[in-house]
Amino acid sequence: NIGNFNRAQTQEFLKKLWLALNANDHVLIGYDLKKDSDILNKAYNDSAGLTTAFNLNLLRRMNVELGANFDTAKFKHYGFYNPSLGAMESYIISLYEQDVYIAALEKTFHFEKFEALHLESSFKFSESEIKRLASATGFKVEAHFTDAQHYFVDALWQVQKS
Repeated sequence: NIGNFNRAQTQEFLKKLWLALNANDHVLIGYDLKKDSDILNKAYNDSAGLTTAFNLNLLRRMNVELGANFDTAKFKHYGFYNPSLGAMESYIISLYEQDVYIAALEKTFHFEKFEALHLESSFKFSESEIKRLASATGFKVEAHFTDAQHYFVDALWQVQKS
């Protein structure tokens, strides 16, 4: 997901994409648009607990796939919009001082009470940022297709090569 790249990684990815394409090829890239922080915070801290379940499932998968011994009841999800980064940040927070062993690494990790583990940043974009990205990485914006609420855009770009 392009939104999980930081700004430098996004540019690097798009430049590599440009190199792999031919002149006049087209790409369609979806971007989550910047919107009111209340909307974003509600989405990432939904009342149904879907984001919490998704993030805690990472610990469950580590238990199964890496032989870890995370007790998911001892962690909680925390997500917030960081306007300075233009990104939602997702964390899981240890509710207790605890040790977790990961067999695949043959290593024990110590967590302090309230220690935060950063899981992801989900960057949001303005349409002007998307246009600048296209220009800076060798693309020309052909069209933007947005949803009715203007929360998301599919950007159709054309490769510009001489």
